[in-house]
Amino acid sequence: MGVGAVIVDEGRVLLVKRKYEPLAGQWSLPGGAVEVGETLEVSVAREMLEETGLEVEIGPVIEVFDRITRDEDGRVRYHFVLVDYLCWPVGGTLAAASDVEDVVFAAPSDLPRYTLTAKAMAVIERALELNREAPRPARTPNNPNNPNNQNNPNNPNDPNDPNDPNDPNVMRSE
Repeated sequence: MGVGAVIVDEGRVLLVKRKYEPLAGQWSLPGGAVEVGETLEVSVAREMLEETGLEVEIGPVIEVFDRITRDEDGRVRYHFVLVDYLCWPVGGTLAAASDVEDVVFAAPSDLPRYTLTAKAMAVIERALELNREAPRPARTPNNPNNPNNQNNPNNPNDPNDPNDPNDPNVMRSE
């Protein structure tokens, strides 16, 4: 299982040049494998930080699909089930890191020069449509350092705050 993101900033889309297979040396969308015990949202936030140096707000799912790569004899070499999310940068410093050779924010009109796969282009087109429609942020990663996180102990609007003196559902010892 893998996750990916279309990170949109001021109408531009973040592309990464892959360092390793699959798609080594090609431009694509950032993403990677979900680690055991990780939620999809935590995984996409971690992958974006590892590959691009960016902290992101996570929006809606763009698409779920299979990526199957075969060798020259037709045998399956890679089979990933991918979940791509619309995301927006909220922090960090853009840099090629981890298994990425290069990163760039590209205007939609410049995308053809990056020779993206047809699937990547379709996902980006759908993401740009969602970006025009989606409330921002639609979701936030479960990051205790994110001030928008509902589980942040410093968030005064946390509906699950166990120390809320006005919450009648919180048990207190007298």
